[in-house]
Amino acid sequence: MRIDIITVLPELLSGPFDHSIVKRAREKGLVEIQLHPLRDFSEDKHRRVDDYPFGGEAGMVMAVQPIENAIRHLTSQRDYDEIIFTTPDAPVFNQGAANQLSTLQNLIILCGHYKGVDQRVRDHLVTMEWSIGDYVLSGGELAAAVITDSIVRILPGAISDGASALSDSFQDGLLSPPVYTRPADYKGWKVPEILLSGHAAKIDDWKHEQSLEKTRRLRPDLLGDSPN
Repeated sequence: MRIDIITVLPELLSGPFDHSIVKRAREKGLVEIQLHPLRDFSEDKHRRVDDYPFGGEAGMVMAVQPIENAIRHLTSQRDYDEIIFTTPDAPVFNQGAANQLSTLQNLIILCGHYKGVDQRVRDHLVTMEWSIGDYVLSGGELAAAVITDSIVRILPGAISDGASALSDSFQDGLLSPPVYTRPADYKGWKVPEILLSGHAAKIDDWKHEQSLEKTRRLRPDLLGDSPN
């Protein structure tokens, strides 16, 4: 897999991709991640990538020209399955989307910044938009890092125990059940006896019941229930 990220601030993204699972996946050759500074594609003599909005609103807007140049440059080299724009006013990214994107070969992620991006970019250049939550960040770089990490960690071979990712929260539409490790009794805080029983079927039933209870309590929306 290859992920090309277009960003105003590439320095924000160098750290997240040089550690842990993403770093190991890169070293194994499972994913190639390239950062592309948007200013490199500006035709402005000062390398500006933003301008004042029409209509007199406050803030600055990412301009069409450097973004189109960046996307045209990348798409001239290979075919991309999706061109993703990170923005708070988009559908919220979820595990299903991560699963689907992990099956693709080439992705572009355009990081939003400033007040937003010229609407013509969204109308004509990107194919998919994602938010990571109902809040506003200083830029889309952190959202791009979150999306990239969620995709890469489920690539076959990225995690040493691939079955571990399959039992994560949201993979089956529920939150994951509580987990425990040794010692079985720590200062009187005991692991549930069922987990020590060795009875696989009963343990699976217990885990499912715990997942349902936890989801109902913390994320009733996942079950289609009202949070109130």
